[in-house]
Amino acid sequence: MEILGHGAYGIVYRAIDLLTQRQCAVKTLNRITADGRPQDHRSMEFQAREIRTHWKVQDHPNVVSMEGVVDDPECIYVVLEYCPEGDLFHNITDCEQYVGNDPLAQRVFLQILDAVSHCHSRGIFHRDLKPENILVTDQGNTVKLADFGLAIESATSDDYGCGSTFYMSPECLDHSSQRTSYLCAPNDIWSLGVILVNLTCGRNPWKEACITDSTYRAYLRDPSFLKTILPITDELNNILRKIFDPNPASRITLSQLIKEIRSCRQFTLAAQPVPAPVPVSAPAQVHFFEAEPTIEFESPDSPMSDDDSDYSDRDYHSDDDSSPSLDPGKLLYDDRGRILTGNKKYRLTHQDRTKLPEVQE
Repeated sequence: MEILGHGAYGIVYRAIDLLTQRQCAVKTLNRITADGRPQDHRSMEFQAREIRTHWKVQDHPNVVSMEGVVDDPECIYVVLEYCPEGDLFHNITDCEQYVGNDPLAQRVFLQILDAVSHCHSRGIFHRDLKPENILVTDQGNTVKLADFGLAIESATSDDYGCGSTFYMSPECLDHSSQRTSYLCAPNDIWSLGVILVNLTCGRNPWKEACITDSTYRAYLRDPSFLKTILPITDELNNILRKIFDPNPASRITLSQLIKEIRSCRQFTLAAQPVPAPVPVSAPAQVHFFEAEPTIEFESPDSPMSDDDSDYSDRDYHSDDDSSPSLDPGKLLYDDRGRILTGNKKYRLTHQDRTKLPEVQE
Protein backbone atom coordinates (compact mmCIF):
# COMPACT_ATOMS: atom_id res chain seq x y z
CA MET A 1 0.00 0.00 0.00
CA GLU A 2 2.72 2.47 0.99
CA ILE A 3 6.48 2.48 1.43
CA LEU A 4 7.42 3.14 5.05
CA GLY A 5 11.18 2.93 4.76
CA HIS A 6 14.26 1.43 3.18
CA GLY A 7 16.68 -0.93 4.89
CA ALA A 8 19.99 -2.53 4.02
CA TYR A 9 18.34 -5.52 2.34
CA GLY A 10 14.97 -4.25 1.14
CA ILE A 11 11.92 -2.09 1.63
CA VAL A 12 9.34 -1.83 4.41
CA TYR A 13 5.71 -1.49 3.32
CA ARG A 14 2.44 -0.70 5.02
CA ALA A 15 -0.01 -3.47 4.21
CA ILE A 16 -3.43 -4.86 5.16
CA ASP A 17 -4.13 -8.41 6.28
CA LEU A 18 -6.98 -9.45 3.97
CA LEU A 19 -8.35 -11.90 6.52
CA THR A 20 -8.49 -9.57 9.52
CA GLN A 21 -8.39 -6.17 7.74
CA ARG A 22 -5.70 -5.14 10.22
CA GLN A 23 -2.87 -2.89 9.10
CA CYS A 24 0.65 -4.25 9.42
CA ALA A 25 4.19 -3.47 8.32
CA VAL A 26 5.95 -5.89 5.98
CA LYS A 27 9.74 -5.83 5.92
CA THR A 28 11.29 -7.40 2.83
CA LEU A 29 14.68 -9.10 3.11
CA ASN A 30 15.89 -9.72 -0.42
CA ARG A 31 17.64 -12.99 -1.21
CA ILE A 32 18.68 -11.55 -4.58
CA THR A 33 20.96 -8.53 -5.07
CA ALA A 34 20.10 -5.58 -7.32
CA ASP A 35 22.16 -7.08 -10.16
CA GLY A 36 20.33 -10.40 -9.96
CA ARG A 37 22.91 -12.44 -8.03
CA PRO A 38 22.08 -14.37 -4.85
CA GLN A 39 23.02 -12.67 -1.59
CA ASP A 40 26.31 -13.95 -0.20
CA HIS A 41 26.39 -16.28 2.79
CA ARG A 42 27.34 -13.47 5.20
CA SER A 43 24.33 -11.37 4.21
CA MET A 44 22.00 -14.34 4.54
CA GLU A 45 23.38 -14.97 8.03
CA PHE A 46 22.65 -11.35 8.98
CA GLN A 47 19.06 -11.70 7.77
CA ALA A 48 18.53 -14.93 9.68
CA ARG A 49 20.05 -13.43 12.83
CA GLU A 50 17.77 -10.38 12.65
CA ILE A 51 14.67 -12.57 12.45
CA ARG A 52 15.89 -14.93 15.18
CA THR A 53 16.84 -12.23 17.70
CA HIS A 54 13.65 -10.23 17.14
CA TRP A 55 11.50 -13.35 17.48
CA LYS A 56 13.08 -14.20 20.84
CA VAL A 57 12.07 -10.88 22.42
CA GLN A 58 8.89 -9.86 20.57
CA ASP A 59 6.60 -11.05 23.39
CA HIS A 60 7.00 -7.77 25.28
CA PRO A 61 4.56 -4.82 25.18
CA ASN A 62 7.38 -2.41 24.34
CA VAL A 63 8.91 -4.44 21.54
CA VAL A 64 7.35 -4.37 18.07
CA SER A 65 5.61 -7.71 17.66
CA MET A 66 6.54 -10.07 14.83
CA GLU A 67 3.31 -11.49 13.45
CA GLY A 68 4.73 -13.89 10.89
CA VAL A 69 7.46 -14.73 8.39
CA VAL A 70 6.84 -15.72 4.76
CA ASP A 71 9.80 -17.49 3.16
CA ASP A 72 9.85 -16.96 -0.61
CA PRO A 73 12.65 -18.13 -2.94
CA GLU A 74 13.60 -14.55 -3.80
CA CYS A 75 12.57 -12.68 -0.66
CA ILE A 76 11.76 -13.14 3.02
CA TYR A 77 8.69 -11.19 4.14
CA VAL A 78 8.63 -10.31 7.85
CA VAL A 79 5.17 -9.22 9.03
CA LEU A 80 5.42 -6.71 11.88
CA GLU A 81 3.13 -4.70 14.10
CA TYR A 82 2.26 -1.37 12.45
CA CYS A 83 2.86 1.82 14.45
CA PRO A 84 1.18 4.68 12.56
CA GLU A 85 2.67 7.51 14.63
CA GLY A 86 6.17 6.98 13.28
CA ASP A 87 9.46 6.77 15.10
CA LEU A 88 10.61 8.48 18.26
CA PHE A 89 12.83 10.90 16.39
CA HIS A 90 9.87 12.24 14.42
CA ASN A 91 7.91 12.61 17.65
CA ILE A 92 10.78 14.42 19.39
CA THR A 93 11.58 16.86 16.58
CA ASP A 94 8.46 17.36 14.48
CA CYS A 95 5.73 16.69 17.06
CA GLU A 96 7.75 18.19 19.94
CA GLN A 97 5.96 15.98 22.43
CA TYR A 98 8.68 15.29 24.98
CA VAL A 99 11.01 18.26 25.48
CA GLY A 100 9.67 20.20 28.45
CA ASN A 101 7.23 17.41 29.36
CA ASP A 102 9.16 15.52 32.02
CA PRO A 103 6.34 13.16 33.11
CA LEU A 104 5.85 11.94 29.53
CA ALA A 105 9.60 11.72 28.88
CA GLN A 106 10.00 9.68 32.07
CA ARG A 107 7.12 7.39 31.15
CA VAL A 108 8.39 6.51 27.69
CA PHE A 109 12.04 6.27 28.75
CA LEU A 110 11.09 3.75 31.42
CA GLN A 111 9.31 1.77 28.71
CA ILE A 112 12.48 1.81 26.61
CA LEU A 113 14.52 0.67 29.62
CA ASP A 114 12.04 -2.11 30.30
CA ALA A 115 12.22 -3.30 26.68
CA VAL A 116 16.03 -3.30 26.67
CA SER A 117 16.09 -5.07 30.05
CA HIS A 118 13.79 -7.73 28.58
CA CYS A 119 16.15 -8.17 25.62
CA HIS A 120 19.21 -8.48 27.85
CA SER A 121 17.43 -11.04 30.05
CA ARG A 122 16.97 -13.16 26.91
CA GLY A 123 20.63 -12.78 25.96
CA ILE A 124 19.88 -10.31 23.13
CA PHE A 125 21.88 -7.08 22.82
CA HIS A 126 20.53 -4.49 20.37
CA ARG A 127 23.72 -2.53 19.53
CA ASP A 128 21.82 0.13 17.55
CA LEU A 129 19.59 1.88 20.07
CA LYS A 130 18.47 5.29 18.78
CA PRO A 131 15.18 7.20 18.35
CA GLU A 132 14.85 6.04 14.73
CA ASN A 133 14.66 2.44 15.95
CA ILE A 134 11.90 3.12 18.48
CA LEU A 135 8.31 3.40 17.23
CA VAL A 136 5.49 5.37 18.84
CA THR A 137 1.79 4.66 19.44
CA ASP A 138 -1.03 5.87 21.69
CA GLN A 139 -0.55 9.60 21.00
CA GLY A 140 3.07 9.43 22.09
CA ASN A 141 2.39 7.62 25.35
CA THR A 142 3.68 4.20 24.31
CA VAL A 143 6.93 3.29 22.57
CA LYS A 144 8.15 0.04 21.05
CA LEU A 145 11.68 -1.12 20.30
CA ALA A 146 12.26 -2.12 16.67
CA ASP A 147 14.93 -3.04 14.10
CA PHE A 148 17.11 -5.88 15.34
CA GLY A 149 19.38 -5.82 12.29
CA LEU A 150 22.53 -5.40 14.41
CA ALA A 151 21.37 -7.33 17.48
CA ILE A 152 23.48 -10.27 18.62
CA GLU A 153 23.20 -13.15 21.06
CA SER A 154 26.57 -12.60 22.68
CA ALA A 155 27.47 -10.51 25.73
CA THR A 156 30.65 -9.32 24.00
CA SER A 157 31.32 -7.94 20.55
CA ASP A 158 34.43 -7.49 18.44
CA ASP A 159 32.61 -5.34 15.87
CA TYR A 160 34.13 -1.93 16.55
CA GLY A 161 32.23 0.96 15.01
CA CYS A 162 29.00 -1.03 14.93
CA GLY A 163 25.79 0.97 15.11
CA SER A 164 25.18 4.70 14.72
CA THR A 165 28.06 7.02 15.57
CA PHE A 166 26.13 9.51 17.70
CA TYR A 167 24.96 6.70 20.00
CA MET A 168 28.12 4.59 20.21
CA SER A 169 30.03 4.19 23.46
CA PRO A 170 33.71 5.21 23.53
CA GLU A 171 34.79 1.58 23.78
CA CYS A 172 32.79 0.73 20.64
CA LEU A 173 34.33 3.66 18.75
CA ASP A 174 37.90 2.90 19.83
CA HIS A 175 39.30 0.91 16.92
CA SER A 176 42.85 1.40 18.22
CA SER A 177 42.12 -0.29 21.53
CA GLN A 178 44.23 -3.24 22.63
CA ARG A 179 41.03 -5.01 23.64
CA THR A 180 39.82 -7.74 21.32
CA SER A 181 36.19 -7.15 22.32
CA TYR A 182 33.90 -4.96 24.41
CA LEU A 183 30.84 -5.62 26.57
CA CYS A 184 27.50 -5.19 24.81
CA ALA A 185 25.35 -4.35 27.86
CA PRO A 186 27.32 -1.21 28.88
CA ASN A 187 27.43 -0.20 25.22
CA ASP A 188 23.61 -0.34 25.04
CA ILE A 189 23.39 1.68 28.28
CA TRP A 190 25.55 4.42 26.78
CA SER A 191 23.18 4.62 23.80
CA LEU A 192 20.25 4.89 26.20
CA GLY A 193 21.93 7.91 27.79
CA VAL A 194 22.08 9.72 24.46
CA ILE A 195 18.40 8.88 23.88
CA LEU A 196 17.62 10.34 27.31
CA VAL A 197 19.29 13.61 26.30
CA ASN A 198 17.31 13.54 23.03
CA LEU A 199 14.03 13.08 24.91
CA THR A 200 14.62 15.75 27.54
CA CYS A 201 16.62 18.38 25.63
CA GLY A 202 15.88 17.73 21.96
CA ARG A 203 19.54 17.42 20.97
CA ASN A 204 22.63 15.26 21.27
CA PRO A 205 25.31 15.71 23.95
CA TRP A 206 28.14 15.48 21.36
CA LYS A 207 28.84 14.23 17.86
CA GLU A 208 30.84 11.23 18.99
CA ALA A 209 32.29 10.02 22.26
CA CYS A 210 35.96 10.25 21.33
CA ILE A 211 38.79 12.66 22.08
CA THR A 212 38.59 14.28 18.64
CA ASP A 213 35.21 15.74 19.66
CA SER A 214 35.71 19.03 21.54
CA THR A 215 32.46 18.75 23.50
CA TYR A 216 33.24 15.22 24.64
CA ARG A 217 36.77 16.29 25.64
CA ALA A 218 35.25 19.06 27.76
CA TYR A 219 33.00 16.48 29.42
CA LEU A 220 36.01 14.27 30.22
CA ARG A 221 37.70 17.23 31.93
CA ASP A 222 34.56 18.20 33.84
CA PRO A 223 31.80 15.56 34.22
CA SER A 224 29.35 18.36 35.07
CA PHE A 225 30.05 20.12 31.77
CA LEU A 226 26.69 19.07 30.30
CA LYS A 227 24.96 21.33 32.82
CA THR A 228 26.65 24.32 31.18
CA ILE A 229 25.21 23.55 27.73
CA LEU A 230 21.95 21.75 28.52
CA PRO A 231 18.97 22.92 30.64
CA ILE A 232 19.15 19.89 32.94
CA THR A 233 18.64 19.59 36.68
CA ASP A 234 21.28 18.38 39.12
CA GLU A 235 19.28 15.14 39.41
CA LEU A 236 19.47 14.40 35.70
CA ASN A 237 23.09 15.53 35.50
CA ASN A 238 24.03 13.01 38.20
CA ILE A 239 22.25 10.25 36.28
CA LEU A 240 23.98 11.19 33.02
CA ARG A 241 27.37 11.16 34.75
CA LYS A 242 26.72 7.55 35.78
CA ILE A 243 25.60 6.60 32.28
CA PHE A 244 28.42 8.41 30.49
CA ASP A 245 31.15 6.82 32.61
CA PRO A 246 34.00 6.23 30.11
CA ASN A 247 34.85 3.02 31.95
CA PRO A 248 32.27 0.36 30.99
CA ALA A 249 33.16 -1.70 34.06
CA SER A 250 31.96 1.04 36.43
CA ARG A 251 29.11 2.36 34.25
CA ILE A 252 25.65 2.23 35.82
CA THR A 253 23.79 -1.04 35.26
CA LEU A 254 20.36 -1.26 33.66
CA SER A 255 18.60 -2.20 36.90
CA GLN A 256 20.28 0.69 38.71
CA LEU A 257 19.34 3.07 35.91
CA ILE A 258 15.67 2.07 36.10
CA LYS A 259 15.66 2.89 39.83
CA GLU A 260 17.37 6.24 39.25
CA ILE A 261 14.91 7.28 36.52
CA ARG A 262 11.90 6.25 38.60
CA SER A 263 13.08 8.37 41.52
CA CYS A 264 14.05 11.44 39.47
CA ARG A 265 11.52 14.21 40.14
CA GLN A 266 12.62 16.66 37.45
CA PHE A 267 14.75 16.28 34.33
CA THR A 268 14.89 19.80 32.91
CA LEU A 269 14.90 23.25 34.46
CA ALA A 270 11.90 24.57 32.53
CA ALA A 271 9.66 21.54 32.99
CA GLN A 272 7.10 20.74 35.64
CA PRO A 273 8.30 18.16 38.22
CA VAL A 274 7.28 14.55 37.81
CA PRO A 275 4.46 13.72 40.26
CA ALA A 276 5.69 12.01 43.41
CA PRO A 277 4.99 8.25 43.60
CA VAL A 278 1.63 7.55 45.22
CA PRO A 279 1.25 5.10 48.14
CA VAL A 280 0.61 1.49 47.20
CA SER A 281 -2.89 1.68 48.69
CA ALA A 282 -3.82 4.65 46.50
CA PRO A 283 -4.77 4.33 42.83
CA ALA A 284 -1.77 4.94 40.61
CA GLN A 285 -1.96 8.12 38.55
CA VAL A 286 1.06 7.48 36.36
CA HIS A 287 1.67 3.97 35.04
CA PHE A 288 5.15 2.63 34.41
CA PHE A 289 5.90 -0.85 33.15
CA GLU A 290 7.46 -3.13 35.72
CA ALA A 291 10.10 -3.91 35.69
CA GLU A 292 28.66 -8.73 13.49
CA PRO A 293 30.49 -6.92 11.58
CA THR A 294 29.69 -3.26 11.01
CA ILE A 295 27.11 -2.58 8.32
CA GLU A 296 27.85 0.70 6.57
CA PHE A 297 25.19 2.65 4.69
CA GLU A 298 25.39 5.87 2.72
CA SER A 299 25.64 8.70 5.23
CA PRO A 300 23.53 11.84 5.07
CA ASP A 301 25.11 15.23 5.77
CA SER A 302 23.76 15.16 9.31
CA PRO A 303 22.87 12.20 11.52
CA MET A 304 19.20 13.09 11.21
CA SER A 305 18.26 12.14 7.69
CA ASP A 306 15.58 13.82 5.59
CA ASP A 307 14.40 10.30 4.81
CA ASP A 308 11.26 9.96 6.94
CA SER A 309 11.25 6.18 6.99
CA ASP A 310 10.10 4.91 10.35
CA TYR A 311 11.19 1.30 9.95
CA SER A 312 14.60 1.73 8.30
CA ASP A 313 17.95 0.50 9.65
CA ARG A 314 20.06 3.53 8.84
CA ASP A 315 23.64 3.93 10.04
CA TYR A 316 25.02 7.42 10.44
CA HIS A 317 28.66 8.42 10.07
CA SER A 318 29.11 12.18 9.69
CA ASP A 319 32.39 14.05 9.36
CA ASP A 320 30.73 17.47 9.17
CA ASP A 321 32.60 19.84 11.49
CA SER A 322 30.81 23.01 10.37
CA SER A 323 29.27 23.69 13.78
CA PRO A 324 28.95 27.36 14.76
CA SER A 325 31.11 28.69 17.54
CA LEU A 326 28.90 29.41 20.56
CA ASP A 327 29.92 30.41 24.04
CA PRO A 328 28.37 27.77 26.36
CA GLY A 329 28.39 30.31 29.18
CA LYS A 330 26.14 32.72 27.27
CA LEU A 331 23.38 30.39 26.10
CA LEU A 332 19.77 31.17 26.96
CA TYR A 333 16.86 28.73 27.00
CA ASP A 334 13.20 29.19 26.17
CA ASP A 335 10.31 27.55 28.02
CA ARG A 336 10.67 24.38 25.92
CA GLY A 337 14.32 23.93 26.81
CA ARG A 338 15.54 25.10 23.42
CA ILE A 339 18.68 27.18 23.18
CA LEU A 340 18.18 30.77 22.07
CA THR A 341 21.03 32.61 20.33
CA GLY A 342 19.67 36.02 19.47
CA ASN A 343 16.39 35.38 17.66
CA LYS A 344 17.44 31.94 16.42
CA LYS A 345 16.09 28.85 18.14
CA TYR A 346 18.84 26.30 18.42
CA ARG A 347 17.31 22.84 18.63
CA LEU A 348 17.31 19.37 17.16
CA THR A 349 16.00 19.37 13.56
CA HIS A 350 16.33 17.17 10.51
CA GLN A 351 18.78 19.59 8.88
CA ASP A 352 20.64 20.88 11.97
CA ARG A 353 20.69 18.07 14.46
CA THR A 354 24.21 18.01 15.79
CA LYS A 355 25.45 21.58 15.86
CA LEU A 356 26.81 21.83 19.36
CA PRO A 357 28.65 24.72 20.98
CA GLU A 358 32.33 24.56 20.10
CA VAL A 359 34.50 24.39 23.20
CA GLN A 360 37.32 26.89 23.50
CA GLU A 361 40.45 25.04 24.55
